[in-house]
Amino acid sequence: MRGKPPIYARTLKDRLDELNYKDELSLTKIDIGFPAERKNIYDIQKARTEHVKKLKCDPNLENLARNHKLEVDLNEVRKEWLETTGPYHKKQVADHYAVFEHLYGEGYFIPYLNLEVFYDIGDGNSLPVCSGNVIKPKEALNSPTVCYESDNNCLWTLALTNLDGHLHENQKEYVHWLVANIPGNSIEKGDELVEYLRPFPLKGTGYHRYVFVLYKQNDRVLYDIPKVVASSPLQDRTFVTRDWYKKHQDVITPAGLAFYQCDWDESVKDFFHNTLQIKEPAFEYDFPAPYIRPQEWFPRRKPFNLYMDKYRDPKQINKEYLLRKLKHEDPFKMPEPPLKFPNAQPLPKSMPSWLKLHERKIRLGWGRVNDV
Repeated sequence: MRGKPPIYARTLKDRLDELNYKDELSLTKIDIGFPAERKNIYDIQKARTEHVKKLKCDPNLENLARNHKLEVDLNEVRKEWLETTGPYHKKQVADHYAVFEHLYGEGYFIPYLNLEVFYDIGDGNSLPVCSGNVIKPKEALNSPTVCYESDNNCLWTLALTNLDGHLHENQKEYVHWLVANIPGNSIEKGDELVEYLRPFPLKGTGYHRYVFVLYKQNDRVLYDIPKVVASSPLQDRTFVTRDWYKKHQDVITPAGLAFYQCDWDESVKDFFHNTLQIKEPAFEYDFPAPYIRPQEWFPRRKPFNLYMDKYRDPKQINKEYLLRKLKHEDPFKMPEPPLKFPNAQPLPKSMPSWLKLHERKIRLGWGRVNDV
């Protein structure tokens, strides 16, 4: 019997309750963003009905659709999507990646303001930041172009944080960019409290989430954050969005959201060695040793050699294969050509069946012979 007896072990229901347990903080959600714009449902339905009637009464449009020649303006489609269900779809994707949970805990918001972020990758091309798309570190070396609609009288704060990349504390973030008191949509005229720092996801840690959040300010804000430049140590960029927002929640409100994922590439190694002047941390998964059942007195229907090799040292097995290969090697002679028809070469009749299979595998280059 494996494990505890049924009279002492937990039931399946107890185990499932433990795995699915969520505290009150994770179950209580608070909307910290702007409320949705109230619209007259009757007017919306009436306008939609009139639009459908207009389309159905157009014989030319129907003819193009039947002949598969109807062209759709994707810009108009995207504009309609952003004005209707787009913000809710972005919120669903952010929930899927646990962005709000790790930014604000119980807080969330619906990004009614469309925030567009583009990284310049040269040759007149740019790479957009959508909702969770993958961008490599070498493609995000410089600060991106940020676009959104705004009046000149409004003030904004833009924050870029890494939710997964802190080197010492799992519950904290690194702030890669923080610009405050942005007049309208002129990012360059804002107060750059934290200069832009390129992403540096660590090797072996998978994808990191880099999140842009645009906050609307009620008035000019003086954040009590020391100036951080590109050459500052990483410790100065330690950040906790939930605590920072809780401190300033009376004067700022989140309105726009964009985020991407980033994983390791060769440029991260150069960043650690040449810019940070420290060794690059790398992580590997430590796989547990395979389970090998205890030996049996009479193992039936199991190849003798394979069964015994399970309980031998793998290094010793590789050594035997290597010595066997080197036995017929001569550095001053050409190697012998391989057998043209390996399976047609007869083996001694007195040879056991398990050893015949072993020899055939070596002739064909199958199995462990390729490990040395």
